Amino acid sequence: MHDRPRLRHNDYSPLVPPPLGGWTPTLTVSVVVPAHGAQHRLDLTLAALAAQTYPSGLMEVVVVDDGSRPPLRLPEIRPERTRLVRAAPGGWGASHALNSGVTLAEGDVVQRLDADMVTGREHIEALMRWHHLADYLVTIGAKSFVEEPELTPAQVHAGVRAGALDTLFDLERAVPSSTEATIRRLDGLRASKNPYHVATGPTVSFRRALFHRLGGFDTDVLRGQDTEFAYRLAMSGAVFVPDPEARAVHLGLPAQRVDGDAIVRVVSPFLAHRVPLRRDLRKEPGRRWKVPYVEVVLDAAGRGEPEVRAAVSAALSGSVPDVRVTLTGPWAELPAGRHPLLGDPGFEARLIREQFQYDDAVHLVSTPAPDAAPVPFRYTGPVDVPLGRRSLELMIKAVTEDRSGLLLVGLPGGRTARLERTDAVNRARLLAGPGEDLTEVVAQTHGVRRAQAAEFWPPAPQRGDAASSARRAAAAPQDQPAAGRGGTAPQAPGPASAAPASSRSARDALMSRLRSAIGGR
Repeated sequence: MHDRPRLRHNDYSPLVPPPLGGWTPTLTVSVVVPAHGAQHRLDLTLAALAAQTYPSGLMEVVVVDDGSRPPLRLPEIRPERTRLVRAAPGGWGASHALNSGVTLAEGDVVQRLDADMVTGREHIEALMRWHHLADYLVTIGAKSFVEEPELTPAQVHAGVRAGALDTLFDLERAVPSSTEATIRRLDGLRASKNPYHVATGPTVSFRRALFHRLGGFDTDVLRGQDTEFAYRLAMSGAVFVPDPEARAVHLGLPAQRVDGDAIVRVVSPFLAHRVPLRRDLRKEPGRRWKVPYVEVVLDAAGRGEPEVRAAVSAALSGSVPDVRVTLTGPWAELPAGRHPLLGDPGFEARLIREQFQYDDAVHLVSTPAPDAAPVPFRYTGPVDVPLGRRSLELMIKAVTEDRSGLLLVGLPGGRTARLERTDAVNRARLLAGPGEDLTEVVAQTHGVRRAQAAEFWPPAPQRGDAASSARRAAAAPQDQPAAGRGGTAPQAPGPASAAPASSRSARDALMSRLRSAIGGR
């Protein structure tokens, strides 16, 4: 077994799963089944799980009763190691029930299964064989929807054990899952840019350690919780593997068939705030969202307040509106208590802190977090090279088109700015050996693109006869003054030989203005 093969994008082709029935499993699995009411459907689900080919000694089932009235009970036909637990107090809903169940689970892998699913006999085995090949996979079972026939648990158990789902259900009239066509169109998700879209919940499995590392399901998300969690799985670097041999039937027609418009409406606000890649849900101008689209990291240590203010303004007033700025600096080191207002050695840092500590679009930290998750993109660049109005937009477009995991932009003076894709960087963190350069690993798994600043800081439109000469001069980035917040963002970074005024000169100029203001009173 190779726990960390270096898969590229979502192409799991290098992994060759063993044939069903022709291998020896070793990993344990906890099948966690959140349930609210519908005792009869739960009985059928457990009857099917009792007929699985996966070794019973390696499988446990944890049924979580999410406040059913009357309370649920365990039926006679069920897997050997089945527990019925109540959801932890203080919450409700599928996310809360799943978190309660996984907290009690003991398996290496968590299989999340709805309480109205009848799985084929090899369902668990089919998904588990992938987890024996790599430990950062998310496996997705196949499913179709059927009108629920009159069946007993004994009939389901016998039919599943015989491998004959088609004798239990009229599969010719079954409604296929909407995700199946997407999976086929994208070569089993191997060609998918955002494979988390199809991990919609009824049957999905992942390593329990990964679940805990991500903090579990978001209990504030009452609908769409599986998509939101799958998005965070993607940002962690996971690879998504659908297996059509993991067959299952979902009892009842999909909710979208009943009231599709209402389902879309109830899910949309939850995903809009938490899944930034759903750009279609973030169309209103001026809105602020829980998880931004881009994090811009700027090192403000030793920089002047006017210079930092200009760089922040450029980041927040560009063509990509959904931005959060992280300013790193010695904020925690600034002494408290009495200190000189004008002659303070930390004068500039104090001004920067006062400018931004109440701005919810700007975070002041000593050091940035290791990665931007769940934010999908992180830009890191120097303060004295403010972003142009379209710089972030053009960078994101570049890495989206060629699926690069990292963009390195050469700046004047030999410096480099970088745009990271969070999923790629976190994949590299999973795979890198001790001391190994993450950039080299990203190059293997997603690709690294290198470019020059002129590609992402296009020159501002020129007028008159000077336009052609200005365009020629703009072949290399030009030094331009930065606008204040809300103004026009600078269009090109300045060369190293034309650095802006030092912190000392900026401080002197500000002190002069303060003295004039005080003297004029």
